[in-house]
Amino acid sequence: MYQKDFLDQVRAQLTVVEDPAKLRERTFETSSGIPLKNSYTPADIEGHDPLRDLGAPGKYPFTRHVQATGYRGRLWTMRQYAGFATAEESNARYRFLLEQGTTGLSVAFDLPTQIGMDPDHPMALGEVGKVGVSICSIHDMRALFHAIPLDKVTTSMTINAPAAVLLALYLAVAEEQGVSWDKVGGTLQNDILKEYMARGTYIFPPRQSLRLITDIFAFCADRVPNWNTISISGYHIREAGSTAAQEIAFTLGDGIAYVQAALDAGLALESFAPRLSFFFNAHNQFFEEVAKFRAARRLWARIMKERFKTNDAKSQMLRFHTQTAGSTLTAQQPDNNIVRTTVQAMAAVCGGTQSLHTNSRDEALALPTEQSARIALRTQQILAFESRVADVVDPFAGSYFIESLTDELEARALALLAKVDELGGMVGAIEKGFPQREIQNAAYAHQKAVEKGTQVVVGVNRFTVTGEPKPDLLRVDEALGAVRRRQVAAVRAGRDQAAVDNVLASLCGAAAGTENLMPCILDAVRAEATVGEICDALRSVFGEYQEHLVL
Repeated sequence: MYQKDFLDQVRAQLTVVEDPAKLRERTFETSSGIPLKNSYTPADIEGHDPLRDLGAPGKYPFTRHVQATGYRGRLWTMRQYAGFATAEESNARYRFLLEQGTTGLSVAFDLPTQIGMDPDHPMALGEVGKVGVSICSIHDMRALFHAIPLDKVTTSMTINAPAAVLLALYLAVAEEQGVSWDKVGGTLQNDILKEYMARGTYIFPPRQSLRLITDIFAFCADRVPNWNTISISGYHIREAGSTAAQEIAFTLGDGIAYVQAALDAGLALESFAPRLSFFFNAHNQFFEEVAKFRAARRLWARIMKERFKTNDAKSQMLRFHTQTAGSTLTAQQPDNNIVRTTVQAMAAVCGGTQSLHTNSRDEALALPTEQSARIALRTQQILAFESRVADVVDPFAGSYFIESLTDELEARALALLAKVDELGGMVGAIEKGFPQREIQNAAYAHQKAVEKGTQVVVGVNRFTVTGEPKPDLLRVDEALGAVRRRQVAAVRAGRDQAAVDNVLASLCGAAAGTENLMPCILDAVRAEATVGEICDALRSVFGEYQEHLVL
């Protein structure tokens, strides 16, 4: 981009020599270990080519944005993640959020639901409705979306191992509302590989789980064309302690594995690739996060073009949802979390996210209250309508610092992806413990820095206060578990048990073969089989995954 003589002059005249004794820190670097200079010049992007590396917004390699107009045409979807206790209580929260101006729903399921267990399972004791809504049968899904027309909202569902079951429940409720499936829009997280490396809500072994995922790809391509069939999630990888570069690499590595699995199953690339979506974390280091989103978008476009040989623009686009970083929230001085969330949300917007969830100030202590959820939503609305940061597409493009950081993050992510390829792809890498080790080592290094005080956490290891008043918190009634157990018993007593037995037997037979499982799962939820019963039927054929110790 620049002539050599010019760059030589820049280096000679603009290089700053610092006196280490006058610096407030011995070293300055990003979460990914990228050293930060005093200032940046054209010499730091010597090999940068704006035509090759940036392009125009909405054009390959999509570094700047997946849409030509960015947010000038349409703002990001303000999608607040919510769900707790019963379907009825969560429905009331959704309707509150819609009244307050949220533009998309995002369902949090409780832990038993996430691992395919009904509320009356012994392992569910004490966990029902605690970290999300308890969903067991079509009765619950019906109540969850009562008076919410499913052709008027888009819904994101954070569910992975039993994703096919929850999608079937959602589609069955849409049927009952008279909404045709081609009018249903939303996103299923459905990303099982990151569960093995970072989160833990898995049920089946990896290869059987991949079959369920590709079955959803094929079914929705044919029957539910506006549904995003997977949200490939770096969020939880980052929450487990990864760096920004690791978040890019392992998320896109998972994406490569899903694309390859679908191709191996006989699907045509353009039949499913345009519906792939991604989910990233917005962390504290503002500039690194902006660069991370840009690097991820460019790297995915290049992967799809060069590795999978597609020139289809929609298949090359990396469309993503962002959530601010829950792991950065502190129980101490919780109002500080409003500021953290604002900085993180602005990074996501400047990085070009398609939808955004802002965490609430009290989430280090409990599920958010209505007041806290409203503040979190207002944060997005102030960014959108008052700050004007959404008026220009990719506002940091051309910055010597941002372009240098974008290039370096892409290079580091590529190096990690090369290692994943050496290990046989992401499934093989997970089986050998590679991403798990990388993440745990990064998390350990960060925690050591916090404990030593070299990484400042305001209100925790510096600027602390004593005698803080306790905030009002949302508490889930401990009696809920017993209530839900009675409700499950009532569902089983009131249904046609012979019909349930028949559909579950058919599901087992299909699982033992090769046919698409979604029609069988839909038959099961319509017959009022429970989430736990359907997952148990699949367990009887697929088995369960047992985690291996990674040293």
